[in-house]
Amino acid sequence: MWPIDPDGFEPELHPGDGGAADDAWMFVVVEGQMACIAEQGVPRPITADELRWVDVDIRARHYLGRFRGRQCYAVHAEGRLPEGYSVTGLRGWLGRVEPAVFYIAGRAQQVIDWHDTHRFCGRCGSGTEDHAADRAKVCPSCGLVNYPRLSPSIIVLVHRGDEMLLARNANWPTGMYSTLAGFVEPGESIEQTVHREVEEEVGIKVRNLRYLGSQSWPFPNSLMLGFHAEYASGDIVCQEGEIADARWFRHDDLPNVPPGTAISRWLIDDFVRSLGDAG
Repeated sequence: MWPIDPDGFEPELHPGDGGAADDAWMFVVVEGQMACIAEQGVPRPITADELRWVDVDIRARHYLGRFRGRQCYAVHAEGRLPEGYSVTGLRGWLGRVEPAVFYIAGRAQQVIDWHDTHRFCGRCGSGTEDHAADRAKVCPSCGLVNYPRLSPSIIVLVHRGDEMLLARNANWPTGMYSTLAGFVEPGESIEQTVHREVEEEVGIKVRNLRYLGSQSWPFPNSLMLGFHAEYASGDIVCQEGEIADARWFRHDDLPNVPPGTAISRWLIDDFVRSLGDAG
């Protein structure tokens, strides 16, 4: 099953009367990292009641919506958290919390990043204000409107018979392989990006693109669009400085690949399942 169901999260712009309930989840970002309480090794967001007793400076608070009836906020804070609380990068939540909670945490971090980088107008330099109806920043001087930024990117599993092409980024640990990915450039269609990125990174051409689904990837603000593509022609030539290694792997002899929470793994698992169905 392609795991894209938001599973209980209802995005909203305003919480209504009464403000934050005591049990509201506060996704607190401190110096770019997510604060939490670990329960049996599993991170969970801080509640509004718990946050009241923590001596930190709240710089901004944004309502996100409700998760299974519980209010959720993104909070930008500064200061030291007391004993019992921990701060970790968002990647530390991958595979340790259910996917829906990870997506809300990613949304919170992206909203805080957008708020922090759009306090002033990029066109005239005036201080910005919150939009009355949308999640956006408005310049009262020149009228420029800035919404939270998303950077669309593609991620593609190239296959040839019962083999799949996996590559290792030059910055990854030895032994870790994944599918190919890259950002959409101005003026490109998503399909053009797939063809260009594959040829740039490994030197081959592909055909018969098939879109499977997408994943919010808040590192820092990507929306990843996942594809399968058939090998068409060419020999593997790794892009210097970008791709350390790329090889064809059989479905039953895979290297170390990303965990099940990542869209790259969904693409790999879907291809392996398709071989089983065909057999």
